[in-house]
Amino acid sequence: MMAAFNLSSFNPGRFILLGIPGLEQFHVWIRIPFFITYLLALAGNSVLLYFISMEHSLHEPMFFFLSMLAASDLILSNTRVPKILSIFWLGPQEITFPECLTQMFFLHYSFAMDSAILLAMEFDHYVPICFPLRYTTILTRQIITKIVIGIISRSFCIIFPCVFLLKLPFCQTLIIPHTYCEHLGVAQLTCADISINIWYGLAVPVMTVTSDLILIGISYTFILRAVFYLSSWNARQKALSTCGSHICVLLIFYTPAMFSVLTHRFDNNIPHSFHIMFANLYVAILPALNPIIYGVKVKQIHDKIILPFFPKGTQ
Repeated sequence: MMAAFNLSSFNPGRFILLGIPGLEQFHVWIRIPFFITYLLALAGNSVLLYFISMEHSLHEPMFFFLSMLAASDLILSNTRVPKILSIFWLGPQEITFPECLTQMFFLHYSFAMDSAILLAMEFDHYVPICFPLRYTTILTRQIITKIVIGIISRSFCIIFPCVFLLKLPFCQTLIIPHTYCEHLGVAQLTCADISINIWYGLAVPVMTVTSDLILIGISYTFILRAVFYLSSWNARQKALSTCGSHICVLLIFYTPAMFSVLTHRFDNNIPHSFHIMFANLYVAILPALNPIIYGVKVKQIHDKIILPFFPKGTQ
């Protein structure tokens, strides 16, 4: 009997994703903007990847990192939004334990990737402004390759342990009051001590978001210092304009992330349904906004993608 209990405990079978508790009657209205946003994310990032790969003039470090960001956003959208849409359209959905672990891994992995890519893009802004004559000698193909390997390996090493941390006995009802599987939400369904899971959940944002934000802040301090030493106002404006799109994406990416982490940990007065709705908006809107921001703000992308379709409106 004990063997049977252990077998069923460590092989929980299927979970049930409920959606957004308390807002079930609004699922029918929420699904339409989610579906449109999902299509925009797929189209925008796919077009961005296509043009960067096909256009030789865009084969530069900045656009290579941008293509990585687009690929990561596609992973983020495709691992979560289809299941979210199925819940909004058809009601609570079942998901197997392996599917849940896969979704959870790629969710957190793409988030860690995005943060690391934004840091790499910031470095690409830092070098030409602070060391304009050494840009090509610093950001060589070998250095970019090492940065890419570092981004992929760091994200993998930080996120992969979460899969093994859920090798726990499940003895509660396997109902997840959410639209997707996330680490602590699944861990709370177990009947074991999840202290390690809680500490891990705190350590990951520190190793990714906090450390990346500190490095980005230091980089922008040096950038502003270098810009204000320029004698020409036009030169200052041009240097700062190159960072405009990146600053927009940084604000959109990190502000909701920090808000979600802090309120989740320290403010118990915010309804659980608000956290879930906020997380769903974040994962749906962010991948759709990134191509729009870079398409409008970055001149090379604007000229290659936007201008051919809207020539009169952009003149």
